[in-house]
Amino acid sequence: MEKVVQFLKDAEVYYLATVDGDQPRVRPFGTVNVFDGKLYIQTGKVKEVSRQIHANPKVEICAFKNGAWLRVAGELVEDERIEAKKAMLDAYPSLQGMYSAEDGNTEVFYFKSATATFSSFTAAPEVVAF
Repeated sequence: MEKVVQFLKDAEVYYLATVDGDQPRVRPFGTVNVFDGKLYIQTGKVKEVSRQIHANPKVEICAFKNGAWLRVAGELVEDERIEAKKAMLDAYPSLQGMYSAEDGNTEVFYFKSATATFSSFTAAPEVVAF
């Protein structure tokens, strides 16, 4: 999982795909953190993406850098612990002006049963499960 996290951090932006009814929705994200040995992302409960994740927690993210891309597919599980939220916000101090661990809006999710696939045009795909 370390290679997955490093790729996402190096890419700085990844794209999260959710489903809204029968319509796919994709948007840029930038938060990624490891807490309790799990890969976490963050959003706000007031956002449509939050509603979509709660309705269907199966998501996929994709990031691209230096001619290679990474896709991570899995199920997101909300972690309501203050410690998990605080760890994410500590990793991204710039978000602390918009979010706090106890604001009732900050949400963090971790990947469950995830499969990461590293791909490029010049090498065979590499698959990592976590």
